[in-house]
Amino acid sequence: MVEVLVSIVVLSFGLLGVVGLQASALKFGRDARQQSIAVGLARELAEMMRANAQEAGKATSNPYLGAFSGSPLQPATTSTCLAVGSTCNTAADVANAQMTDWLARVEAQLPGARVVTCLDTAPYDAAGLPQWTCTAPTGTAAPVAVIKLGWTRETTANAIQGASDTGARPFVVLPVTPGGQT
Repeated sequence: MVEVLVSIVVLSFGLLGVVGLQASALKFGRDARQQSIAVGLARELAEMMRANAQEAGKATSNPYLGAFSGSPLQPATTSTCLAVGSTCNTAADVANAQMTDWLARVEAQLPGARVVTCLDTAPYDAAGLPQWTCTAPTGTAAPVAVIKLGWTRETTANAIQGASDTGARPFVVLPVTPGGQT
């Protein structure tokens, strides 16, 4: 009888371990899915910027550059000129419409998303960690646009951290070089 009770206790501990492992697998699977979605969205924006190099190459009044957080995620100038039956008159109209659509999809697919796109010569800090701040190019430094994405997710300490929280860092940092290479 004692042997049966001991075996039930051992089996119970084993089952608790399996349940904990399943919970961790679900958490890490969700994180991997969100990371994959974010990388795909960043690459998509990079391709839009390359396709509309006339607007993406501007140092000022560039519709692709900016800091976007909160809800709703919107560019400074929204546009729907890419909708069926509409017409875009300028490259800036196309860029504004692309950003309007892209930011809406980012908000829908990444919880609590934060996006920063800027010309940045130092996307990483001295410790090699990504940072939200942007360091503008000076002198003859070639301008490199950088797309930074973050979202609300669970930390390794099982705490929920928003992308706009103090100490939060971008999870995806994608440079977009003028020559069309990332």
